[in-house]
Amino acid sequence: MQMTEPTIQERQEQPYVAISRRVSMDELGSTIPPLLGDVFGWIAKQGITQAGPPFFRYVVLNMPGDMVVAAGVPIAEPVAGEGEIEAGTVPAGRYVTAVHTGHPDELEAATGQLLAWADAHDVTWPMHREADGEHWDARYEFYLDSPDEQPDMTKWRTQLAFLTA
Repeated sequence: MQMTEPTIQERQEQPYVAISRRVSMDELGSTIPPLLGDVFGWIAKQGITQAGPPFFRYVVLNMPGDMVVAAGVPIAEPVAGEGEIEAGTVPAGRYVTAVHTGHPDELEAATGQLLAWADAHDVTWPMHREADGEHWDARYEFYLDSPDEQPDMTKWRTQLAFLTA
């Protein structure tokens, strides 16, 4: 597994559209990635411009229980959601970011490394705990490579971006 050294990065607000699902860790890989096709189909039908790489947003984490994950696409201008399409915004602020290169199966370990780095640097997160798990304000995986352009999953680049408190 390869990952860049985490850094703190200031980011601007970014509108997006997404579809969310409550899934277990075992269901994540089969349920969430296909939702991106639905989001891409919706933005194409609406004539909306994509403004960045697709992402997964981890909204609620409850390991090993269920979690809420959104599959989304940044867009150029804010829009209203429709049906299961949710409109949202990646909030502006300071993010801890790192780029993982490798198979998506390695992202859990990469996330562990990023969290350990943050802990060692006294970074805290805007999140709170409820009965169903940790509710994160902004915890993203941005997928920098398209499967059409890079079919070898061991070469995929994924940017982890977690908003700091």
